[in-house]
Parts: sequence; C-alpha cells; structure tokens
Amino acid sequence: MKIGAFVFSLMIPFLGALAQQAHNPIIFADVPDMSMIRVGDTYYMSSTTMHMNPGVPIMKSKDLVNWTLINYAYDRLGDQDELNLSNHKNAYGHGSWASSLRFHEGRYYVSTFSANTGKTHVYHTADIEHGPWVSKEFQPMMHDHSLFFDGGKIYMIWGGGRIYIAELLPDFSGVKAGTQRVLIDDASLPAKPKEDKAGLPAEGSQMFKINGMYYLFNISWPAGGMRTVIVHRASQLEGPYEGKVALQDQGVAQGGLIDMPNGKWYAYLFQDYGAVGRIPFLVPVKWEDGWPVLGIDGKVPATLDLPANKSLSPGIVDSDDFDRKAGQAALPLAWQWNHNPVVDLWSVTERSGFLRLRTGDLTDDFLSAKNTLTQRTIGPSCSAAIAVEVSNMKDGDFAGISLLQKNYGLVGVRMEGNTKSLVMINAMTGAPQEQAKINLKQQRIFLKVNCDFSNKKDTAQFFYSTDGHHWKMIGNVLKMSYTIPHFMGYRFGLFNYASKEAGGYVDFDYFHLTIN
Repeated sequence: MKIGAFVFSLMIPFLGALAQQAHNPIIFADVPDMSMIRVGDTYYMSSTTMHMNPGVPIMKSKDLVNWTLINYAYDRLGDQDELNLSNHKNAYGHGSWASSLRFHEGRYYVSTFSANTGKTHVYHTADIEHGPWVSKEFQPMMHDHSLFFDGGKIYMIWGGGRIYIAELLPDFSGVKAGTQRVLIDDASLPAKPKEDKAGLPAEGSQMFKINGMYYLFNISWPAGGMRTVIVHRASQLEGPYEGKVALQDQGVAQGGLIDMPNGKWYAYLFQDYGAVGRIPFLVPVKWEDGWPVLGIDGKVPATLDLPANKSLSPGIVDSDDFDRKAGQAALPLAWQWNHNPVVDLWSVTERSGFLRLRTGDLTDDFLSAKNTLTQRTIGPSCSAAIAVEVSNMKDGDFAGISLLQKNYGLVGVRMEGNTKSLVMINAMTGAPQEQAKINLKQQRIFLKVNCDFSNKKDTAQFFYSTDGHHWKMIGNVLKMSYTIPHFMGYRFGLFNYASKEAGGYVDFDYFHLTIN
C-alpha cells in the first residue's frame, strides 16, 4: 500500500465521524426566541411566530439537533381587529413575542406577551403533546419575560435595560401586590463602553438556577457592535448580581442554557440571517469558577459533537397532498395561518384530496387578505410547487402561491370579467408591481417558487407549468429583504382573495416542498 493511500485509510474513520457530526445552524429556518427545557431524556422548545396562528410552536427532540413540531400553545391569542386582519388593521410584527417554557411539578408552562392584547399570557398542561391547555392572562404586558419557579413561589423577570422581578399569584391571575421591584438597574452595562448610551438595551431575559446559583441571560446590541450574550449571576434570587459578556461572535445571541443527561451543557441561541429569518445555533458550554463559558475559545463552532442534522421535513416543514382519512379535517402542524383564520372559508373535506380556499372580505391588497396559509422557507435553498384548480373563481379574485413578507412576491391567477391571467407581482421595492401577465385558458395550473438563501443571497424566482413537468420562469427575480415591520423570515403562502365579490373558491391539489 502506498503511503498516501495508507494515510487516507487511517483518516476514513475520522472523516466518517466528522460527517456524522451536527452542524450550525441546527435549523436553517426562522425559529427565533427559543426557550428550552429537558424532561428526562427529552428536550422541548418553544419559539416565536408572532402574527401567525396557531401560535407559540412547541417542538420536541431527543438529541438537541433534530426537532419535530408537536403542538402549539394557543389556537387564537385574542379577537382584536389587528389579530383578525379586520377594519384595515393588522398585527404584522406583533401578535405574541418571546415565550418562556418551563416544567414544574408534573406540568408544562408556556408564557408569552402581546402588544395587541396588552397582556401577559400563561398556558399550562399536563400533556405538552396533546393538551388541553389551561389559559390565563393578566396585565401588565411583561416584555421578554422569564417565568421562574423557586422556593414554592412563581416569579416573572422582564424588561429592557432595566430588569424587573415580581411574584405572581398562585393561579396566574396577576402580580402579587407589593412584590414588583428592580432586579438589575442596567443589565446592558457589561457590554457597552461607559460613553455609549445607544444600541439595543439588554432584553430577552431567561433565568436559571444551577447548583444553588442564579443565572440571568440577556442579549444586548451595543452601538456599532453586534448582538451580544450577557450573563448575570447571584447567590440569591434578589441579588446583588454581577455580570459579564459571555459571547460576542457572529451576532449569535439571545437564549439560555440546557444540560444533557451525560452532564454536557450547551447554550441555545440564534443569529439574524437575512431574509430566511432568525436561525437557531447550539454553542458548547464549559463551567469555570462558577461561570458558564460559551463557545470554543470564544467562537461559535461550525460543527458540534452531537448526532448529525437530519431533514427538517416533516419536523418543522412538510409537504402536503391534502389527502385526509374520514373524519380528519386538520392541517399538519407545519402550517400556520397569516393572522386569525376565518374557519368556515377553508376546508380539506369539501373535496377529497384538496385544500379549498373560499373568498370572504373584499380587498385589493395581498397583505390584507385573510386565510393565507403559510409555511417557513428553509435554507440554504428550497422550492415549493403547487397545483391549483381555478374554475370556480369570480371576477376580481386572485389566487396562487406567495412569498410572504412586507416586500413580498407572488405568482397566481387573476380573474378579470370572464378572463383569467397568470400574473407575477414583485413588491421588493415596498410597493407591489406587476411584472408579467399571461393569458390563461387552463382550469388547472402548476406554480413554483425557488428560494436561495445561501450566503445571504436572498433571491427568489417564480415559475409556471401547464403539465407540472416543464417549467417557465415568469416575471423577474425577487430580492428578498428581512423587514422589521413583519419581523419574520419569508414564508411560502397559499392565498385566495376577492376584490369585487365574495364566494368564489379555488382548490389546491398539493404543496410539494423541496429542501436543497
């Protein structure tokens, strides 16, 4: 055997092991504001989906890397006009924000807050996968809070810059009178120069008790810097607290700590990654002098000593042929509606094997259209293809597939009088512009969207086909951009809305997702 071949043979086990390692990000999709717990050998995670419904997704994993959606904390957060997309109001970028997930004395607790309701919401159940959830809500709205059980009492820790603590009543009906106080006056201080008063103040509080010590995680964004992890610790919950910067690398920040049964520790954090959204990372943690030390030499590693990442489908996203067994009328958990849906305007049972979307309220604005059914886009690249039947559209109707964000793009069938056209709309400038219009004679049309998020390229192309096999691009390239008004990564959306007369409908035969 030649020396080169011999050396390569020795490397094969190493290369095989490397290939089996997990890699960051652990999910290349919009799963921000994670809160995580371990119960026995099973991990659970909640996240933020804001104006989408159902809301506060709950995910499960056995290895911290491969996650499956198992439930949502609520079907409807509230009934305000903003949440219903009614009376020219919307909840884009609002809805419910960062949640806190806890397990205490045999019950699972998920708390969140909303500017739309002006309240803090707490949901709890004995069965996190199947429910039912008990819902409680109270004022005030506690920003980026951490639910915390300690010494037989229930606390909330919340705030931005100045961090507060208060004890809750045992039934979660509100704050116990006289218990609210300042916990840390300026939690941002460890990450900012003395002269710096700008930037994002410390928020995203998550509290942990480990070996008798209390650890508070926050994120700060110093002016001219990057998203930064700040950790404060104290020997008593009331303090005093001392703080330090725990990680400042690649903008990976905001989250907390999770331990494994084998004694290893990780920090779960996320990174802003352009148009695909905010994507989760795992960072190894070692303990030194009672402090969690994040990263490898202060850096976020590309690979992890954990089982390899598997496909996200059907864990976080999923294709759907809309075939349902008798008596089943639900959608896979990967689907979420844009705002509260109108339940009597959609069905997967009226026509077997199809999703039927009926039109209701009139609008000529895609972002105001109710009952757009969405799923996350996925990096580094992905595509979604649909078949839709349009013979029952009415004058003024518009139906198809979209990429939902403020600067959206879409391709669909528009009905004008008795004439149908295939239309591509590009709103990357912030205003919708019709880029292509093709006469359509068929009653069944195939549409597809390709997305490329690699290296933050953030481009998308739209296609159509008359047979589902041969595709032609329509319109121009959509340059996707993450915008704060929506505060969410781009989502595939199936839509149908009316501008002149309600009552028309279309039937979607399938939604086929491919991850590249």
